[in-house]
Amino acid sequence: MTTAPASPASAGAEAPPAVPAYGDKVIAVETAGAEPIPAAERHGSPVHLLWTWASPNIEFATVFIGVLPVIAFGLTFWQAAFALVLGAAVGAVFQGILSLEGPRFGVPQMVAGRLAFGYRGNALPSGINAAVAGIGWFAVNSVSAAFALDTLTGLNPLPSLFVVVAAQIAIGFIGHNFVHAFERYAFPVLGIIFVLAAIWTFRASDLGAPAAYHGGTGGFLLAFSTAFGYTAGWNSYASDYTRYLPAATAKWKTAVFPAVGLFASVTFISLIGAASATIASPKDATPTAAFTGHLPGWLGNLTLLAIIIGAISANALNIYSSSISFTAMGLRLPGWLGRSTLVVVFGVLGMLFAWSGLDDAGASYEAFLLVISYWVAPWLGIVLVEQWLSRKAEHDGLAAKLTDPGYANWAGPIALVVGMAVSIALFSNQTKYVGPAAEHWPGIGDITCVVGFAVSAALYAALRRYGRVLNRRTG
Repeated sequence: MTTAPASPASAGAEAPPAVPAYGDKVIAVETAGAEPIPAAERHGSPVHLLWTWASPNIEFATVFIGVLPVIAFGLTFWQAAFALVLGAAVGAVFQGILSLEGPRFGVPQMVAGRLAFGYRGNALPSGINAAVAGIGWFAVNSVSAAFALDTLTGLNPLPSLFVVVAAQIAIGFIGHNFVHAFERYAFPVLGIIFVLAAIWTFRASDLGAPAAYHGGTGGFLLAFSTAFGYTAGWNSYASDYTRYLPAATAKWKTAVFPAVGLFASVTFISLIGAASATIASPKDATPTAAFTGHLPGWLGNLTLLAIIIGAISANALNIYSSSISFTAMGLRLPGWLGRSTLVVVFGVLGMLFAWSGLDDAGASYEAFLLVISYWVAPWLGIVLVEQWLSRKAEHDGLAAKLTDPGYANWAGPIALVVGMAVSIALFSNQTKYVGPAAEHWPGIGDITCVVGFAVSAALYAALRRYGRVLNRRTG
């Protein structure tokens, strides 16, 4: 991003403040990529983070993480509720902590991660995040919106998919300020509709219904991992939406507002999903039609509309952050391939991926939810350890590392790869692969994310402290 050059009136005169080129303009295409946001461009209030992180979760994807524990993991409503609240709480706390990196350095989350992974090594988590956000999450939410639009209008899923993808790309293309504005105006609409849907859903539900089977500890841990993976999936975007805040912004506000917005929305919507899972639905209904089937016609239509708006809200963040993450890889990109163009590229790729999953959306989403935390948890463990170890370091020195191509810290990539390899190989408990530990102790369910977090965090701390040879400059 550039700012208008200052022209002092005479030699020795103090230069006037730089004029922001982007500032708080809403209808303007953002030009910044992964570079630090200069002081002249900083603006906004942390209270905006409340709806920025609430709106994207008032949607069907969040409903589904509440449905799964009841229909697939063998839990009662109350058992599921405890697991969902706990998983959402842990992920939301980390969201608040990581959001502090935005005002502190003025950079996106994946650029802040260079402290733990080095400039070049950071290409690994940045590339994973770009693919997961711009293709994986984008496809999942686009499918739910397409089904809702199909049910509401009869347009059919494929043309419905094209419509919602176009809207999502447009929001992400314009950029940061427009994304925040969209979430702000979507929030009251989504909130009111889903409160009404919750009233009817809880009235029709049977919260005391027995579980379909005894899920036990394994089912509880699966539900926790699903809720944590979904909530913590936003952690890798945290400072993308706080980097424009002034450096002097109160830390507690920067941490509390995103954490509260994320926790409240994930908890409320997932509990609606868990309650809806106790209500019988037509056998061949689409996932969205099954969720709205018990609602009166007018409210069912409003809820379908809310599902569409909520999916667009979520994917506005997903596609925006995927483009930012890709630029954070440190690749030498041609001038025309900037952030806004990358939004279009990832939007098209995500649409193609969504298209391929239209026929078996429920199973595809369940599998995606259960493995999303496999990479997020190890990455999170490493980043949090680095924050703790560098908490007393001089600010300017840390900031310089973020833009220094020669800065290396291979402890991060090594710890990430080892943590993922160990946790997935031993503890994964999925349809296509069951690790030996999960097979030997099936009652533990899937604790891959917990093991990955612990292994990567511990290994990174050891390498960071004792493996200084890994931190030598590479350029």
